[in-house]
Amino acid sequence: MGSKKPDLIDVEVGQRIRIQRLAAGLSQSELAERIGVTFQQVQKYEKGMNRVGAGRLTNIARVLNVPVGSFFDGRDTIEQVELQGMDSPLAAMAQPYAYRLLRAYATISDPDLRETIVEFVERTANQPFIGGPRSERSPSGRH
Repeated sequence: MGSKKPDLIDVEVGQRIRIQRLAAGLSQSELAERIGVTFQQVQKYEKGMNRVGAGRLTNIARVLNVPVGSFFDGRDTIEQVELQGMDSPLAAMAQPYAYRLLRAYATISDPDLRETIVEFVERTANQPFIGGPRSERSPSGRH
């Protein structure tokens, strides 16, 4: 039997669990302890590798203090985005550090600074990594 690819809805529910867990300030281990599973099981839920049953999802929602429906809200919009050939915004939010970055960004009140930060991140994301460790590069990032 070949490896089974995770169902897209299971992946999305997992991404939403991760986002809500981060918003609640819980580690995977803390969530796992509160719902009675191992942290490895929470990892599998968040990656969509294991389907979350209705009872377990209800328990997760209770621990995270969100309605169960929040794990499915906006599904039609996400499907439309994906049909246009774009990545799901949830996939971006579920990336390591993305929630922290967005939370910090949201506290910046200066619109010009916000724009500068977005432009910096976009330029940085579009540039290939050149050179060795930071300590070996010049301040401009070039040799």
